[in-house]
Formats: sequence, C-alpha cells, structure tokens
Amino acid sequence: MVVTGRQKSIAFFIAMGAGMITVILLLYIGWVLLKWRTGIFLFLGILLLAVIIGGVVVNTIFLVREIRRNEQHDAFINAVTHELKTPVASIRLYLETLLTRSVDDKKREEFYRIMLDDSGRLLNTIEQVLRTGRLGAAHPILSVAAIDLNVLLQSCVERARTLHSLPPAALLFEPHGNFTILGDLDEVQSAVANLIDNAVKYSGSNVKVLVETANVDGKAVAIKVRDQGAGIAKNELTRIFRRFYRVPGPLAARLKGTGLGLFIVRSVAKRHGGRVWAESAGPGQGSTFVFQLPVSNSK
Repeated sequence: MVVTGRQKSIAFFIAMGAGMITVILLLYIGWVLLKWRTGIFLFLGILLLAVIIGGVVVNTIFLVREIRRNEQHDAFINAVTHELKTPVASIRLYLETLLTRSVDDKKREEFYRIMLDDSGRLLNTIEQVLRTGRLGAAHPILSVAAIDLNVLLQSCVERARTLHSLPPAALLFEPHGNFTILGDLDEVQSAVANLIDNAVKYSGSNVKVLVETANVDGKAVAIKVRDQGAGIAKNELTRIFRRFYRVPGPLAARLKGTGLGLFIVRSVAKRHGGRVWAESAGPGQGSTFVFQLPVSNSK
C-alpha cells in the first residue's frame, strides 16, 4: 500500500499528541511524588492535567479531521473536473469529426446519440453541484405540493431504463399501495433518481434492480431500491451518505462520480421529515437503500 503525504501528516499529528501526553504524565507523576503533599495542590494538578490532555486530544482530532476533509475535497475537485472535462472533450471530438469529414447517415445518428448522452452526463454533474449548494443554504426554501408517489416512481424508473438502455425486466417497479406525500417534487424526484442510478451503476453488467414501496404504520412510506450488485461493507453503511465520500477500492475508481448523490438523498430526506439508510450483507451481496418519507394520505 502506498503511503500518501496526508497519511504521513495524520500519523505525525497522532504521534505528536501521544508523545505530548506521555511527557506530561511523566512530568506530572514525578512532580507529585517529589513536591506535592497537600490535597488542594493534588486536586488542582489533576484538574490542570485533565485540561491539558483534553486540549491535546481535541487538537489532534481536529487536525486529523481537517486533513481528511481536505483529502475528500481534493478528491471531489478531481472527480468533478473529470466529469466535466470528459463529456466536453467527447462532444468536441464528434463535432470536429462531423465538420471535417463526410459521415453517412447511420454514423451521424450514432454520433448525435453519443453527444446527447454526454450532454446529459454533463448536465447531471452540474445539477448535482448546484443542488448541493442549494441544500447547504442557510434558509433553504421548499416548494411544497401534494405528490402522487407511484406516478413519480414510475417516471423515475422509465427515465433510468431509457438513460441506461435497460430492458423492462432489468429494472422493475412494484408499488404496494397508493401513497401521497407533501414535498418538493424536484427534490424528491432527484433523490429517487440518484438511488436508482446508483443501483444500476453498481450492479455491473447483470442489472437486476427492484423499486418497491411499503406502508410504515400508516404514517410513512418506505421506498426501497434493491440491487444484486457490488454490495457494501458493514463499516461503510453510514459513511456513504457523507458529502464527497466514496467507498475506496477499484470499483469506485472505475465508476466515476462526485460523491454527492447520496449526500443529496440524505439532505432531501431530512428536509422532508424523513430518513434514509442502507442495508447490505457485505461486498458482492447486493444492497438495499430505504428512503422513508411521511405520507399525507395512504390507501
């Protein structure tokens, strides 16, 4: 494993903090044994020691978090740069080909389809970045309206089938009841689309994704997106919802992304009084994402 500069920095700050605590303990013990005899001095010394050790620990934790945050930020910048540059370069290449060469109608139609796909990818990246900025605003505004959940989910499923060129059997929608929620249509649609797109991307070549709904005590609806893909390690199930976070490994390196999709899903769930979580038996065992929202009416 290659040790990066940031990993060395983290190790340095941890070692420095541990060293400082050790020195303080040795000095304190020696001082108490040689000089201090009264209870008041002992009490004040213990209090001072606790404050110093606490300060060192907090400082070390803060520095390590900042280093990791900067690392995630750099990874996000690199990912966004790639996600913006790649489709633009592809579109430019095909446009130059169309301008400089004679292309038959079949090939021209293929070029147009590829450019359309690349422009969709580019637009999706821009929308994710802008949406993240809006969700992080101090006073975000929700455009609340009644939403027929089955209609919204069917629309998201059909969009994903078209976007990823999937047969109907590869991506199924099974509603278990009729649900109406109150929320921002654009935000809820974006959250569901992110969950479905992730399920398809991490399924590999054999896509089998199921989107279904379930009534939760008559007060909420659970939207479940199941796949039989890469799966998620137990220790990653909560981390994946952090901003900029991507599960480390060869699969994440191969499947480019911004690390914002699941953060957006979690933010939308919170803004609508709901919650989201992930379930998986482990790598290679598939995963299930549950997006739960309160209902205004259920049948």
